[in-house]
Amino acid sequence: MTKHLQKVDHSYIRYANCWEDADLLLNNLAICESDKVLSIGSAGDNCFSLLSSNPKLVVAVDINPAQLELIKLKKASFQSLTHSEFLQFIGFENSNDRIRLFNKVKSKLSESSVEYWKLNQELLISGLIYQGKFEQYFRHFRTKLLPLIHSKRSIEKLFLEKSKEDQLQYFKRKWNSIRWRTIFRLFFSKRIMGWLGRDPKFLSEVDISVSDFILEQAQKQLGDSSCQTNYFLQFILKGKFDTNLPHYARIENFHKISSNIESLEIVEGYAQDAILNFGSFNKFNLSNIFEYMDESSFNSVVDIFKKGSLPKAKYAYWNLMVPRAMHHVSEEMKDLTPNTYVDRGFFYSSFHLNQLT
Repeated sequence: MTKHLQKVDHSYIRYANCWEDADLLLNNLAICESDKVLSIGSAGDNCFSLLSSNPKLVVAVDINPAQLELIKLKKASFQSLTHSEFLQFIGFENSNDRIRLFNKVKSKLSESSVEYWKLNQELLISGLIYQGKFEQYFRHFRTKLLPLIHSKRSIEKLFLEKSKEDQLQYFKRKWNSIRWRTIFRLFFSKRIMGWLGRDPKFLSEVDISVSDFILEQAQKQLGDSSCQTNYFLQFILKGKFDTNLPHYARIENFHKISSNIESLEIVEGYAQDAILNFGSFNKFNLSNIFEYMDESSFNSVVDIFKKGSLPKAKYAYWNLMVPRAMHHVSEEMKDLTPNTYVDRGFFYSSFHLNQLT
């Protein structure tokens, strides 16, 4: 799709979790039983969430083989485990029994996938949801720098139920110190994020101050009462999904996903590879892939998606620090983005929903 991504190291798991809000995605795409959905793979979480609406087909596509092995393993877990076992195996709950659970799961995997996970057994034992480079980036912040700023008690107080006004006052008076802002800016700078978190090439199109942007987004969330139940924020600051689980792991969704799991196909490559193999789609979860493309590549990709779309197709995607909008490129795209919406992925600058006219 773009030469830009071909230079990125795809030999390891970059994301162990999807960091886009699946509830926002599902509410806007409005998946139906006849839908064919093309979804960026990433960690697979939102691909599984899409299955909860019983679509005809979901194709998870990714250029990173390690991410695809993770998705295959999670898929096999839906096929083989109870909800309680799933939470233990994936890492949402503590367990000393993950190798036994893997032995239950592996019959649903290919020989090459079984071999991959045998070679990476330490990732299984330690809990999969903590093993991506991005998750390790947050762990460095939480374990090495956050204790220099706030005590565990202060962190707990941040998440205690309180009014919107009380949340804002707590943030202003107790949380938003000079030390917090200084250390945060240093750690979430473009250089450190490229080194420890995202690949530097993912940030090549960013021409704003990364640290200032992330700090501003974080402060909007921390000063709002919605942060009290934001499971992304809990993971970053507390090291676990504490009071809430991501959509795909909730018990009310787990069984729906399990019953539809055979409708998930997993493909290595770019989006056009999936279109060639499976034909046109009418719903698209594009994550924030446009973030990584220069303007010319973005325009070309929009054209590829148009050609691989059924009539009235819908496209959901996020912008982080690089503004990209499909409806700005093509007159055939209508902007359906809601005026107001709740996005637990508070670090994104915008969410978009477009439709082919």
